[in-house]
Amino acid sequence: MTSNEWDELSLNASKVFTPAAPVDERQLFAGRIDQLRQVIDVIHQKGQHAIIFGERGVGKTSLANILAKISSPMLALAIRKNCDSSDNYHTLWEKIFADIILNKETQQIGFTGGKSVEFVSLMNDVKGPISPDIVRQILTRLSAQCTPIIILDEFDRIPKPETRATVADTIKMLSDNAVGATIILVGVADSVDQLIKEHLSIERALVQIKMPRMSNDEVKEIIDKGLNILGMTINDDAKNYIILLSQGLPHYTHLLALHSVRQAIDSKMKTISLKHVESAISKALQQAQQTILGAYHKAIRSPRKDTIFAQVLLACALTSTDELGFFAAADVRRPLSMIMNKQYEVPGFSRHLNDFCEAERGPILHKIGRIRKYRFRFVNPLMQPFVIMQGCTNKLIDKELLESSRRLSIKK
Repeated sequence: MTSNEWDELSLNASKVFTPAAPVDERQLFAGRIDQLRQVIDVIHQKGQHAIIFGERGVGKTSLANILAKISSPMLALAIRKNCDSSDNYHTLWEKIFADIILNKETQQIGFTGGKSVEFVSLMNDVKGPISPDIVRQILTRLSAQCTPIIILDEFDRIPKPETRATVADTIKMLSDNAVGATIILVGVADSVDQLIKEHLSIERALVQIKMPRMSNDEVKEIIDKGLNILGMTINDDAKNYIILLSQGLPHYTHLLALHSVRQAIDSKMKTISLKHVESAISKALQQAQQTILGAYHKAIRSPRKDTIFAQVLLACALTSTDELGFFAAADVRRPLSMIMNKQYEVPGFSRHLNDFCEAERGPILHKIGRIRKYRFRFVNPLMQPFVIMQGCTNKLIDKELLESSRRLSIKK
């Protein structure tokens, strides 16, 4: 290949692996088949709506983007809007209706006059404040022409309970009147009631779709799909390392795959090996979000060189968790003992766990429960793989120890 061809391949890699943005191309979307089928089933059933929830970084927005992309074959009109902290009910629907443009025919004056066509926004039909009943009327008229799909992404960012409650009222009204439109709420939450706790009576109309972290097979599909488009391959040990480091979060899969591809291209190779992934870790850490980088250093910093904050935090990242990402202090013993190559008991690091939950060191961990029964998890799920990659770079852990920790986690 010529230098220009290698350069072009490197540029194409950034279009295939997109750590900074959700996936919006169907051919690049990987995994989540069960969740996609659930949402499509909802769209085809009148009176049914959906809520997609899960922790940050698991690919909820990517799923919403793909729904919008595949709407045309279903004769649907999909509009996706991000909610923000300034939104109230009126501004939310104002943003949605402003993006729905319809053809309006007007008969010209005279016997021989033809028809003129203009494009008008649905907001032209709105006079005054938007209420649930106005939304019902507009969506009822619109559903006679197509299947409206309204995706409200980052729904958890709406701070006002009354706004969320009015959205719930709207869903109930659309369901009760069998309006042929579908509302899909997307948000960061452990459970549905965190997003719609003001109006749980809509549960029968709301299909709950939880987005867990990706399985190893789904992460593998991201890697394989992207490399196939680029015309590149990857060794099994290199692929497995990316899967291990990603921890089921697609952001890190894209980030590590992108830099691994670039490392291989710089070596004029089209097959990614383990050494390319190892080099990619440093690149990925350099380009990590400043909020994550700053939070990490705040958590582990100390004027004393003999502290073990970095090691305890790494052990937390390697610890097996429940389905909500929580772990107990006792769960940290084994990975910390492996990292330190000596036996540790809870009293030897319990102070560190508590410090991680305080403002002085973050908080980088969130704590629930009561004394002697506390459970912990990372405040930001994206921190966990970052901590593991820092551990690899700082030689606190290697690939073999990471694999051993993963095997022990699965057995538990």
